[in-house]
Amino acid sequence: QVQLVESGGGLVQAGGSLRLSCKVSGVIFNINGWAWYRQAPGMQRELVAGIANFGFTNYRDSVKGRFTISRDNAKNTVYLQMNSLKPEDTAVYYCNYLGVTIGSGSWGQGTQVTVSS
Repeated sequence: QVQLVESGGGLVQAGGSLRLSCKVSGVIFNINGWAWYRQAPGMQRELVAGIANFGFTNYRDSVKGRFTISRDNAKNTVYLQMNSLKPEDTAVYYCNYLGVTIGSGSWGQGTQVTVSS
């Protein structure tokens, strides 16, 4: 069973940057696509960015040009570089399989990102 450990969140001012990391274990990392999701208070969990096993990436419109997803197959780790952060980026960030059904499956504890205005 997949195990996911997210880290790197914190409190940052608007315009600042953070780099999130997700350590994956329990599965063969390099054959899978991975993604970052986020959930703000009172909102549904949503896809932020995804990266396929061959490196293709996709982003939700609101983070395009500001966030960059990457992966290190040697370290079984997925990253999310977040620049020019906005208060509306405040949420708990999770990683998981690309295309996972939100609301099912195994999830990590997430990492809190808080952007102050």
